Amino acid sequence: MNAQNIELKARLGSLAAARQVAVQVATEHLGIQRQVDTYFGSRDGRLKLREIDGRQAQLVWYERPDQPSAKLSNYILAAVDSPAEVKRALAHACGTRVVVEKQREVFLADNVRIHLDQVAGLGDFIEFEAVLGPQVSAIEGHRQVAALALRFGIADEMRIQASYADLLERH
Repeated sequence: MNAQNIELKARLGSLAAARQVAVQVATEHLGIQRQVDTYFGSRDGRLKLREIDGRQAQLVWYERPDQPSAKLSNYILAAVDSPAEVKRALAHACGTRVVVEKQREVFLADNVRIHLDQVAGLGDFIEFEAVLGPQVSAIEGHRQVAALALRFGIADEMRIQASYADLLERH
């Protein structure tokens, strides 16, 4: 079975204000990461190679509806020991769509990941990912995300329906 989360992404007016709220609601602060996501062509869903400075790379496949409201995302993560070779092989096999570079500050509020993202070429965003599992249902994940969106003051017009890759391709 694939892993699942409930996620919501929104544009930020003030990264500093969002950080203040994140510090108040977080149960843990995981620090700042520099991430490079290389997206490849995929028959279904989206496929990307995520490289994070100082950490092991991951191949990520996911599918979710493109809608501005909180949505269920199904995903598979695979550790990658040779990211340069995997990237080259996937580029040949599937074609490279776009590369997304971002600085991500990660907070946890229990099972919800709070991402404060500065995306090159796009601006500042916040993302909530309520990780589902035996103790957390999709209904509970939606409730958690809705409560956080309210706490952070995320208005409907701030919500983003597409991935950063999609936004960059349209930009």
